[in-house]
Amino acid sequence: MSSSSTDPGRFAQAAGAPSPSVIVTDAQGLEAGMTRLPDGAPAYFARPRSGADFPIVLVAQEIFGLHEHIRDIVRRFAKLGFVAIAPDYLIRYGDPQNAPDIEAIRAIVARVPDAETMAAFDQALAFAATRGGDAGRAAITGFCWGGRIAWLYAVHNPRLRACIPWYGRLDGPHTPEQPRWPIDVADELKTPTLALYGGADPSIPVELVEAMRERLKKARAPAEFVVYEGAPHAFFADYRENYRSGPARDAWDKALAFLRAKGVD
Repeated sequence: MSSSSTDPGRFAQAAGAPSPSVIVTDAQGLEAGMTRLPDGAPAYFARPRSGADFPIVLVAQEIFGLHEHIRDIVRRFAKLGFVAIAPDYLIRYGDPQNAPDIEAIRAIVARVPDAETMAAFDQALAFAATRGGDAGRAAITGFCWGGRIAWLYAVHNPRLRACIPWYGRLDGPHTPEQPRWPIDVADELKTPTLALYGGADPSIPVELVEAMRERLKKARAPAEFVVYEGAPHAFFADYRENYRSGPARDAWDKALAFLRAKGVD
């Protein structure tokens, strides 16, 4: 990853002004841009401009929507030789990028059925396979709310080779739209998973992380946690004050090593 003073693009209004630590990844050498999936959901994808038979990484966005931070992560993966794609699974229920505050965003997110989200990622995976990606070497990663989605999609699609959730919520309100949470499906997980969490994240207390770890262990699920002591929620979000460069870099390196170890390379 590298930093740049280049215009970082458009970030979600509720996330505040981009921090000076924001990372900018250009699209040089890439094919990158927006597409539309069969169900109408927009998605941002990137891949090396030439070549084929690339591994695939599905990227699940934060609650802030498909804004510049997530698009940059997609380009980071593409620079490393992946076909990466981030479907916008929230936009049909409202635009988090234009929402005035976090409560307005939460109201949007609460309306989004998990079943629709799982279908969007199925379609994103199929699209990536048409753009030179190898669906047999696919993984999902997700951030914040997208970390929750990564856990759920790994259960939905056990053919994935790897799952890497970053500080994704493990439990919450059970509603008709969102009936299950990662802790509810721990005993169904078959996909090798590396979970990256902050030890000082008030929204995901360490006690809950330990409860999830115990359920996974009891089920003999192929999952491991790395918890960064003192790191807050969104410690990888380089455009926010929450960013912690040490844990972020270490976690990124661990994520890439995990993908390689699981054959997503």
